[in-house]
Amino acid sequence: MEHLDSVPPRQGLVIFLNGTSSSGKSSIAAELLRVLDEPYFHLPVDAFHAMRSSAPVPPEELGTVLHRTWQGFHRAVAGMAAAGNNVVVDHVLSAGWRLRDCLSLFVPQDVVLVGVHCPPEELERRERERGDRPAGLAARQLEQVHSHGVYDIECDTSRATPLECALHIRDFLPGRPTPTAFERLRAAG
Repeated sequence: MEHLDSVPPRQGLVIFLNGTSSSGKSSIAAELLRVLDEPYFHLPVDAFHAMRSSAPVPPEELGTVLHRTWQGFHRAVAGMAAAGNNVVVDHVLSAGWRLRDCLSLFVPQDVVLVGVHCPPEELERRERERGDRPAGLAARQLEQVHSHGVYDIECDTSRATPLECALHIRDFLPGRPTPTAFERLRAAG
């Protein structure tokens, strides 16, 4: 029987889906898990929020609790990748510190940064249809989420299905260029 300590270390690939709430990131992630040739873990930021107990958080502490949750999420993703696991992340980079934190934690050449775009009208329609998000949330996030302006690959979920987006990303992976978006963003400081 092979000893686990003899397994050679490797860094996992992080497919980082960034877009507003309701832009289609989770749907793309689900399709990626179906079409990718290697095992991947889907780590959505929403799952980390859902893991928190239902104990009430005083309004004056909510910002701190949310900040710590996002920081922990980033470190969990980095830890999974450092252990050699491939990860599909869906996240909303709606605050500059979130991107800076990820840039400081992730191995930049092993991150594929995917811009998930959707027009405001369609985001509004999806929010109304879902009914589980505050009205206008995606519109408020739109400007900041893509403000860094650098991606390895982009998709528009109003023009392509989640499966089409996942296949586009899958087909991009073997020949992904360097420097990666994360390498360029880290170098830009």
